Amino acid sequence: MTKAEAQIRITKLREVIDHHRYLYLVLDKSEISDAAHDSLKHELAQLEQEYPDLITPDSPTQRVGGKALEKFQKISHKTPMLSIEDVFGKEEVDSWEEYLSRLEKDVSFQYFGEVKIDGLAVSLRYKNGILNLAATRGNGVIGEDVTQNIKTIESIPLNLTIHNKMPTPGIQKKAEELLKSGGIEIRGEVYMELKDFERFNKERKKKGESEYANPRNLAAGSIRQLNSKLTALRPLRFIAYGIATDIGQETHAQEHDIMKALGFKTDNTAKVLHNIPSVLSYWEDIKKKRDTLLFQIDGVVISVNENNVFERLGVAGKGYRGMRALKFSGKQTTTKILDIRLQVGRTGAVTPVASLAPVQVGGVTISHATLHNAQEIARLGVKIGDTVIVERAGDVIPRVVEVVKDLRTGKEKTFHMPLNCPVCGVKLVRPGKEKIWRCPNKECRAKKKEFLRNFVSRKAFDIEGLGPKILERLMEENLVSLPSDIFELSEGDLTPLERFAETSSANLIESIAQAKKISLEAFIYSLGIRHVGEETAQELAFYFGSLKALKKASKEELKAVEDIGDITAEKIFSWFNSKTNIELVKRLLLSGVKIINPKKRPVGALQGKTFVLTGSLDSLSRDEAKERIKSKGGKTAESVSLNTDYVVSGKDSGSKLERAKELGVRVLTEKEFIKLLR
Repeated sequence: MTKAEAQIRITKLREVIDHHRYLYLVLDKSEISDAAHDSLKHELAQLEQEYPDLITPDSPTQRVGGKALEKFQKISHKTPMLSIEDVFGKEEVDSWEEYLSRLEKDVSFQYFGEVKIDGLAVSLRYKNGILNLAATRGNGVIGEDVTQNIKTIESIPLNLTIHNKMPTPGIQKKAEELLKSGGIEIRGEVYMELKDFERFNKERKKKGESEYANPRNLAAGSIRQLNSKLTALRPLRFIAYGIATDIGQETHAQEHDIMKALGFKTDNTAKVLHNIPSVLSYWEDIKKKRDTLLFQIDGVVISVNENNVFERLGVAGKGYRGMRALKFSGKQTTTKILDIRLQVGRTGAVTPVASLAPVQVGGVTISHATLHNAQEIARLGVKIGDTVIVERAGDVIPRVVEVVKDLRTGKEKTFHMPLNCPVCGVKLVRPGKEKIWRCPNKECRAKKKEFLRNFVSRKAFDIEGLGPKILERLMEENLVSLPSDIFELSEGDLTPLERFAETSSANLIESIAQAKKISLEAFIYSLGIRHVGEETAQELAFYFGSLKALKKASKEELKAVEDIGDITAEKIFSWFNSKTNIELVKRLLLSGVKIINPKKRPVGALQGKTFVLTGSLDSLSRDEAKERIKSKGGKTAESVSLNTDYVVSGKDSGSKLERAKELGVRVLTEKEFIKLLR
């Protein structure tokens, strides 16, 4: 075969292979067997191997990427990939439509419904019809370039072809133009079907490898593999839900028709819904079918169907006003309480935790649930051996909802909160009106362990590689008892320990050495002083300017610091006047810790303004938001008071938002907050 003949054959093979990919993965039907399809791909690979200069990026043979990446590159989304606000049930859906009607008067809203697959959102950019870039959602504004990995997913076309007629002649013409010269951006969800997930986990179990908790985690982890050849081994799929390019579409329903015509799998349950009763009917119908679907979902997405109305409604901080995720109520199941154990925290707080017979709730296996305190146990009437109803509220947080008392056998045991610490045996105390019992013993091993975990955490000394398991092992070997012991470790101390090779020992010692330089605020936070969190540590650092000045501060001087009251001032004063703690700080400094004192507080447009953040933001992490506020001269606090200037309300805002309303503190949406930072 000549090269010219090979080129003709290659072109034809690619067209036929793509046609059958579309039939199988989009239309769920086949005209040829899998073996025949594989044979066509094999012939194509052979020809491309003979004529490598004829290989193009969109060839079906290019789905498995090349060498592994060192890291993912950051990608800015041209238009943000915003989150969707959740609603639960008829009342909240009705309230949403009332809200829309106030914004868009005299409009009869039409909606579009589709399932909300529990996967990983990605954006696909095509240039002249060829897949050019794929990025994860990230924080909604910045994602990661995962193009190599996305190419391994068979249900994602590497080049776009119009397989059938578009909704209108105008859309058809515009699409044809963009495929020849232009760009099209498709958004959707990478997921794994349940049968594939179960098969994958069985194979891992056979090999003695740990199993994945749910399909979503496996899909997300697969897309974030630096080696795309490993991603190719995972049975991933893609379903498209939106177009971020103007192709002339007037409704969201048309977007689904366009995506299907371009070769993408779309939701076959999706439909136009003419009013709220039909929205609720669709939701109920999907809820009934939920357990029969091939993939995991956690609700349905309802959008205003007309795009011009949707765009006029705009964005309200968290997401689009014209879109809501109508979620299913928390999944519930029953299990048994095998035991109630106690955990001791770094401040000595003793928390009862229920050990459960392992059970799957919403795709996640849970075996523990916090019972908070003795009063909560009494309220629920929980006994050891009880059958209880466990719920993952909002499909996320597991909790004990109720005791099934009718299933009691009489052998259940009443739990009594012990009088003594379960670790060191010292008598517990319950200060003032607190509900929490605490261990007062400074030498309690459990308190020490939690104290050291806090000491090396990201907001404190941030020692990379020194996680909880390694820390516990060092304590077991009596290599670490006090914080200063960490800075006196050598490679020779670590190498003899199991699982510590010379390289890992050297890396950890290097991390410890680098951590010796620390800001004053992080140092104060690392000490684990009760009531002194990140914000208070920052205020103390700026106010006193040095550790020496802070150690000498009187209670009155401490109370002069903003947001520090009598109780916190007493705790700080007592801490720095304890002989044990004076020695602890002295040993840290002698072991080579260098504290970097803060410069003057930044001066900027937010000078003197105090912010409280509640809920999660789409465009910034909480730490990033705090840094931006500080860089403009502002301050952040953890609780809302009359001294608070602004409360920034993100997704799932809690009691701080209600407190702000009570006190008349100004509440900012995410959009308003970002504008203030500019």
